[in-house]
Amino acid sequence: MAGKKAVEVYLDLLSQPCRAVQILLSCNKVPHTVRTVALRKGENRNPEFTKLNPMQKVPVMVDSGFVLTESDAILKYLVNKYNIPEHWYPRQPERRARVDEYTAWHQTNTRPHAAKVFILEVLLPRMTGSPPEPAKVDRALAELSGTLDKLDTMFLKRQPFLCGDDITLADLLAICELMQPLGGGRDILDGRPQLLRWRSRVQSALGDSFDDAHTVLYGLRDRNKARL
Repeated sequence: MAGKKAVEVYLDLLSQPCRAVQILLSCNKVPHTVRTVALRKGENRNPEFTKLNPMQKVPVMVDSGFVLTESDAILKYLVNKYNIPEHWYPRQPERRARVDEYTAWHQTNTRPHAAKVFILEVLLPRMTGSPPEPAKVDRALAELSGTLDKLDTMFLKRQPFLCGDDITLADLLAICELMQPLGGGRDILDGRPQLLRWRSRVQSALGDSFDDAHTVLYGLRDRNKARL
């Protein structure tokens, strides 16, 4: 629509949910403007951003004055409002419920368990200057392994994507989280052929938007490799 302001999104692409928002917008060609918020510099705590989100977290979306904060809500809002193919968040009740089922489970399983490995192997060593603690990393990997087992057998099963034959927001949120430990050089899907095939299908469906959004993470991985 002529004169309509593009959606604004406040993102740090080292953040997994931020990457999911960016990929959805980019691969569906929704006009948008990215406002970078560098968490490592504390830009999420400045007064201007805190007015937008008192929780001082990214992502944040502003659409013609409407401000929305949580990534799950942002993704579903974008699919509902803009010309984004229905398969991302189906209208049919049972199919939509399957996506909601995963996204609810995601917040207490895939997200914290994959993130913990990244925190222990990458963030804490960079903050403290101390190497990762092997015992803590092993415990985190054991927790993550249980989550990956459920992704494989409960959600993916023998279907192409987590919620059926088409890619959905469930796949997008999951893949962004499962890529995160790669920042420390760890491919957590190694040795899991069904999940590796799923990742390939997701990457293919997302095209260049996938690698573009993960450029920052790839750079972190490469810098960590160079230190070894």
